[in-house]
Amino acid sequence: MLDIAASVLALTALLAWINQRWLKLPTTIGVMATSLVLSLALVALDAAGVAVGLHAREQALLRAIDFSQLLMQGMLSLLLFAGALHVDVQALRDYRWQVGVLAFVGTAASTLLVGGALWGALDLLGLDVPLIACLLFGALISPTDPIAVIGMLKSGGAPRNLEVVIAGESLFNDGVGVVLFALLLEMALEGDAPTLSHAALLLAREAGGGLLYGWALGWLTCRLLRGVDAPPVAALVTLAAVVGGYTLANHLHVSGPLAMVVVGLMVGSQRRAASEDPHDHLGVFWELVDDILNAVLFVLVGMEVVTIRFPVGPAAALVAAVATIAIALAARWLTVGLPVALARRASRLPAGASAVLTWGGLRGGISIALALALPAGPWRETLVALTYAVVAFSILVQGLTFGRLVRATVRSDA
Repeated sequence: MLDIAASVLALTALLAWINQRWLKLPTTIGVMATSLVLSLALVALDAAGVAVGLHAREQALLRAIDFSQLLMQGMLSLLLFAGALHVDVQALRDYRWQVGVLAFVGTAASTLLVGGALWGALDLLGLDVPLIACLLFGALISPTDPIAVIGMLKSGGAPRNLEVVIAGESLFNDGVGVVLFALLLEMALEGDAPTLSHAALLLAREAGGGLLYGWALGWLTCRLLRGVDAPPVAALVTLAAVVGGYTLANHLHVSGPLAMVVVGLMVGSQRRAASEDPHDHLGVFWELVDDILNAVLFVLVGMEVVTIRFPVGPAAALVAAVATIAIALAARWLTVGLPVALARRASRLPAGASAVLTWGGLRGGISIALALALPAGPWRETLVALTYAVVAFSILVQGLTFGRLVRATVRSDA
């Protein structure tokens, strides 16, 4: 395990240095792009008989890492807390209805739209994927990735109110997506649709329970932090709250992601109220944790391309990938962009917000982790490959063009 951690950290440091030295891209995008290019180069060199064995070593390294387990049970709690810690709670409270509707209603509606459209598209391409599997794909691809989104917003230049809505939605909708994914996975494994009361109970327990548990844990953490002047002690208290709290949430069968978002918002709010210094030690510590884990995560995302297998030929695979990307973008516009455009005055967002919210809905490591958690079956590899196609397009194309879109479309009038 130590060898694996050392290899991944060394590779991440090297790629981050290359990006910082020459590419000058945002770190998340730069390290993913370079790791993706490196992985594809190793595949090509191996096929050409050059550097034989390096590709096999990369595959062995990835097989030794349970990406889904590493992210969902290890890194996610730290990343969500770190992201929420830097969100302006007062501004988020001012836009709570916009964030709530987009995160909860929008994610559920997008799951249905993506699932239904993908089922029809794959059937036209001759791929026999059941509707429940396509709905599972809808649940895992609909949530925007808070890790990728917040990283993009750091250099995107979006107006403050629009930035708050995008960041707030991304922090909450992944918890909603995980709950929907769990419900649909239960249906797929059991073969029977749960009753409405059972589905409502699961949703209330996971989502509602996660929010309440997060509030209780956040209250306790804030109480412990009051009067603590030693930065190492404050860091230890928050680390224990995040790691221990997330583990306990899993045992209680409530949503750990939603709980960590609430804890981060509460601790961040208390931190800003207690200090006017935006560069306090606790904030700096968690910003470093966030940046380092982000870099490691997206290096692994880029490397995962070598594990992707598609059950049809290259031409059909390309058509399926393009169709899936179009479906994901269309569903994002219908469930987020269009409602904001129709109710722009009520949403109190600037002109152009509809396009920015649609294009800024990046997918990332959470979608890949959920896809890799799918049970073995004839359609699993298809869904994993399509997930990777959407994530790669989202990070590399949408992420790189987000800033230009903001400057070209957003006006300050509300």
